[in-house]
Amino acid sequence: MSAEFRPGISGTLTRTFINSPLTPLLLIASILVGLIALRSLPREEEPQISVPMVDIMVSANGYKAEDAIELITRPLEDIIKGVNGVEHVYSQTRDDNVVVTARFFVGTPQDNAVLRIHDKIRANIGELPKGIPEPLIIGRGIDDVAIVVLTLSAKPERADRWTDNGLYQVAEELQHDLTKVNDVGLSYIIGGSPNQIRVEPDPERLSQSGVTLNQLIDKLTNANRSFLVGAFREANRAVPVVAG
Repeated sequence: MSAEFRPGISGTLTRTFINSPLTPLLLIASILVGLIALRSLPREEEPQISVPMVDIMVSANGYKAEDAIELITRPLEDIIKGVNGVEHVYSQTRDDNVVVTARFFVGTPQDNAVLRIHDKIRANIGELPKGIPEPLIIGRGIDDVAIVVLTLSAKPERADRWTDNGLYQVAEELQHDLTKVNDVGLSYIIGGSPNQIRVEPDPERLSQSGVTLNQLIDKLTNANRSFLVGAFREANRAVPVVAG
């Protein structure tokens, strides 16, 4: 004797819709509602999505990267993490320079994000070492994300002929040419070794000469200037002479 088969809830619903004369009408109505929704929803080829990012740049002259991480980067990260709406915090620390980037949640107004960061840093400026300049705060958006990335590297057989500084100079020339292209906005160089002069003071000699570190910094700052000292004519045009 075989037991009578009894379908469950899904089987009962399936049987009802198969045998119901309203099923084709419901199917047609669903398609019509979908078409109406598709035509009524706004569409943009380039939707304006607000994903604000804020860069906090700190000029830490005299700080090596290892010291700047402990004294500047980590305290600044803790301050930024306490800002309402911040989703991620990134940082980059080099000798004499610290950059901390805060990325907010999607939909946060750009101006509001910059204002929150500014107020939070001003309220906790005592957490940073004394003597460093006030952090520079720059707001960025989704339009500032790089869409073209160019990497410069030497071929293996010519690696000994190219230094980081040489590649950096090539990158500067390439960046100069790229800025002339129409519709090119922000461009920047990451990595490499730019031309610079590093001064490492000797505390004993400074003490013997009666010169403080702040006096030395002021002298170097004042010396790092250029002046127009004159001009000369060549090929019927005036060529300025700059000294510094």
